[in-house]
Amino acid sequence: MKLLRPALLTLTCLLVQPTLANDLPSLGDASSGIVSPEQEHVLGRAWLSLLRGQVKQLSDPQLKDYVENSVYRLAETSQLQDRRLEFVLLDSPQLNAFAAPGGIIGVNGGLFIHAQTEAEYASVMAHELAHLSQRHFARGLEAQQRMQLPMMAAMLAGVVAAAAGAGDAGIAAIVSTQAAAIQAQRRFSRQNEQEADRIGIVNLERAGYDPRAMPSMFGRLMRQYRYDQKPPEFLLTHPVSESRIADTTNRAEQYAQGGTQDSLRYQLMRARTQLKFESTPGVGAKRFRAMLDENPEMDAARYGLALAQMKAGQLADAASSLEPLLAKAPDDLTYNLAQVELDITANRLQQAQTRLQRLLQLYPGNYPVRQMHIDLLMERGETQQAERELDKLAEQRRRDPDIWYQVAEVRGLSGNIVGLHQARAEYFALVGDYDQGIEQLNLAKRRASNFQISARIDARQKQLIEEKRMVEDMLR
Repeated sequence: MKLLRPALLTLTCLLVQPTLANDLPSLGDASSGIVSPEQEHVLGRAWLSLLRGQVKQLSDPQLKDYVENSVYRLAETSQLQDRRLEFVLLDSPQLNAFAAPGGIIGVNGGLFIHAQTEAEYASVMAHELAHLSQRHFARGLEAQQRMQLPMMAAMLAGVVAAAAGAGDAGIAAIVSTQAAAIQAQRRFSRQNEQEADRIGIVNLERAGYDPRAMPSMFGRLMRQYRYDQKPPEFLLTHPVSESRIADTTNRAEQYAQGGTQDSLRYQLMRARTQLKFESTPGVGAKRFRAMLDENPEMDAARYGLALAQMKAGQLADAASSLEPLLAKAPDDLTYNLAQVELDITANRLQQAQTRLQRLLQLYPGNYPVRQMHIDLLMERGETQQAERELDKLAEQRRRDPDIWYQVAEVRGLSGNIVGLHQARAEYFALVGDYDQGIEQLNLAKRRASNFQISARIDARQKQLIEEKRMVEDMLR
């Protein structure tokens, strides 16, 4: 990971705050008014853009779509009032998830590896949503004001580095901070965690999941990493103890037996993620075969095997693996997208087009299907049509840097140079590089063919300049 820029470090000092020791204020009282929900919204997006410029993310549309839909489902039954959520998926196999002010939800790819069921995954997400609904950031500002900023900065630099996957460097930064400050942070964090556990269990049950998944996952993680000198980042920022497991167990047992434990959809996404972090496709294929030997009916393992075979160039074997899955569930989105990807790889573009047209009818507006359609149009050399479809997608996902990156590439190929610079400006703004974004709009203005286009570009440039100024003001 790159060294943390001063801007990110300073902003992080505002984000990861300890909360008050005993009686937490109600959300409507004076102390919670130190920062308004709208200020949190702006602050969170500024932090997210800076984070995106620092760490590598997962760009898999299916994983992004799954996380977004699953968290929105949990949010519907939560106490979260402002549901303008935004997501970032970090390309890290380490177990971690986090919430930041203003509705920012972060997930490491490693969460799918460590959370063995959908209910376990949902328990982590419900916990993070509780941090947001209880506005732990705003409620911790009073405690922050009593701590010396340099001490806070040193400690929080380590917290951010650890969250971003810096491992030993992050841990070293934390332990090098003065012991008294560390103890205070841990004490405050424990109270935040207890409240997030309590509310998370309530929300988990309301959303239809088995609330026992939370203590089950905590217990398994503690047993797994009890003697590990380098535990996963999640356990550094969400320390698990016997008392915490006992407390969540007691709370979960107050609910009747039942609730969703797992789903095939989650296991399919889990297989995709596991394969991403395998050293080679062959290693992944070997593991999925072993799972099928143990249980031939494990469809998620068969799906993972098909992806591994495709990645290794074994296209005929991949087709054989997908065939029984599609026969069993001919309309399944995940299986059909895998078949489309296989057909594109094998240059069977007409077959891929026919299947995609059917998927577009079955799942209108679905992000992964639309993205696959754009990929196919590019393979077919239909650049202008791909550009039109991308423009529509960018309109719906305006804060997705992956989309704007591809928009810039496609506009360049189609000869839309003004549009290329405009798309690059949006991308750079979303990853926190406002200077580059503003410069890209300068380049666009020089090539603008008429006054109307130039005026629109100029208006957007003024917006970016204002956003940059606002972020800089917050960081002072």
